[in-house]
Amino acid sequence: MKNRVISLILSSVLTLAMISGCASQSTSNASTAASEAASTAASTEAASEASSETAVTEAASTEASSEEADNETLADGVYSAKFTTDGSMFHVNEAYDDKGTLTVKDGKMTIHISLTSKNIVNLFPGTAEDAQKEGAELLQPTTDTVKYDDGTTEEVNGFDVPVPAINEPFALALVGTKGKWYDHQVTVSDVEEKDAEESDEAADHVADLIDQIYVQEWTDDTYEKCEEAKKAWDALDDKQKELVEGENADPDYFGRDTGDASKDDALNGDNIGENELLVVSFGTSFNDSRAEDIGGIEKALAAAYPDWSVRRAFTAQIIINHVYARDGEKIDNVKQALERAVDNGVKNLVVQPTHLMHGAEYDELIGTLDEYKDKFESVKVSEPLLGEVGKDSEETNGDKEAVAKAITAEAVKSAKFDSLEAAKKDGTAFVFMGHGTSHTAKVTYSQMQSQMDKLGYDNVFIGTVEGEPEDTSLESIIAKVKKAGYKNVVLRPLMVVAGDHANNDMAGDDEESWKSGFTNDGSFEKVDCQISGLGRIADVQKLYVEHAGEVIKK
Repeated sequence: MKNRVISLILSSVLTLAMISGCASQSTSNASTAASEAASTAASTEAASEASSETAVTEAASTEASSEEADNETLADGVYSAKFTTDGSMFHVNEAYDDKGTLTVKDGKMTIHISLTSKNIVNLFPGTAEDAQKEGAELLQPTTDTVKYDDGTTEEVNGFDVPVPAINEPFALALVGTKGKWYDHQVTVSDVEEKDAEESDEAADHVADLIDQIYVQEWTDDTYEKCEEAKKAWDALDDKQKELVEGENADPDYFGRDTGDASKDDALNGDNIGENELLVVSFGTSFNDSRAEDIGGIEKALAAAYPDWSVRRAFTAQIIINHVYARDGEKIDNVKQALERAVDNGVKNLVVQPTHLMHGAEYDELIGTLDEYKDKFESVKVSEPLLGEVGKDSEETNGDKEAVAKAITAEAVKSAKFDSLEAAKKDGTAFVFMGHGTSHTAKVTYSQMQSQMDKLGYDNVFIGTVEGEPEDTSLESIIAKVKKAGYKNVVLRPLMVVAGDHANNDMAGDDEESWKSGFTNDGSFEKVDCQISGLGRIADVQKLYVEHAGEVIKK
């Protein structure tokens, strides 16, 4: 090709020379001209080739830089990204415009996609062939609730898909309800930081999921819903988590540190044996209190009655769901615990409620036990902490006296006084805050106040969060303490656990808490809070042991 180009140039030069009347010049001159022309042509071609090679090199460099930028590790956070596939039947739900939520954590990328139905039951990062091999780890679906523009909603399957790279196709196999695997190529692209509207939507979605599990009824998909709520929460960034707000949902549901859940023993194992001592509590989602207060009672009972297997049940499904969703700890509700006892061949069942009184929770427990009484040789229920209710506000008993002495002594000790009398001289009053109830057993709180009065504990007052009975409301207690002339107040829960009520209703910083109520009244010089449940007090544990022993020995 080079020789042909040179020949054409030489021919043109010679022809031009002849036309211009240079034919008379010597052959050597013509040769010189031809030589110069050939040299010029060769130089031009060389320059052209060099330029072409430079362009190719620059293009390759630009392409490499682009790929490097595409694959550059994104900063940890939550993004919006496009998820496209090579199939018309496999794609993101139309409500999300081919987009999913890309989460980057510790450099690893995962995109959550909501599909069009529940027909796709598993995904696998790889080929259909590898998906069917033994040990293949399949991606499990989540249940996503999709809301369409017309206001209707639909439950579909969603998946959390690992993303190896951005803007590069990767293999993702799927299997449907018929069990046949299919190969697909998918691409994640168009990564953008979530805007304010998307952040609100993500936070609202988590709030909806929390509200769905903030219920008292257990269903077959309760655990699945708890897991879905936790996954959705984990996918939020810190700013989005602050936006979570629902009927019962708030950032504290998953975000508040209540201690180490691993220190708690759920006591839900099998191999129970013939004798079971089932400890039934309302429950708490505060990990430290659950381990120390409820766990303290359970351990005391186990130590006192080694021939009986101690197991746990909570009556509050709301709390059971909270603990499982946040910490992955499964706690039996009453029916689950009773079914476990039946399945394990338990013959003799003793139930020890940790409830304070014969209230609504106690009545509900008795109703549930009645459904199972024919499945055991014997079923016995011991007294709650404060024993029988009694006829009126003045009637007390040995249990109430023992508790009054135990909790007052502990409060005085924690406040660093030598005695209750010393605290009185210092102008300090102790206020024990119970829950309160509309049940007829609410008279128990009035009886506890009567018990304090009988013991001569003039600077001890009994109140309730619910203000039932009425004279136990925050306003009533503030008025009583002021009238008695005390300038310092110590607040402490009259509850088995130091959970939500103790930490928020009693010791919280919001305007409606008891601490704020006493502080804002302006009549008191100092307001202190002791966040400690009754269950950790040795003398209270001893009382539960005595109650259980009374029915075990019958």
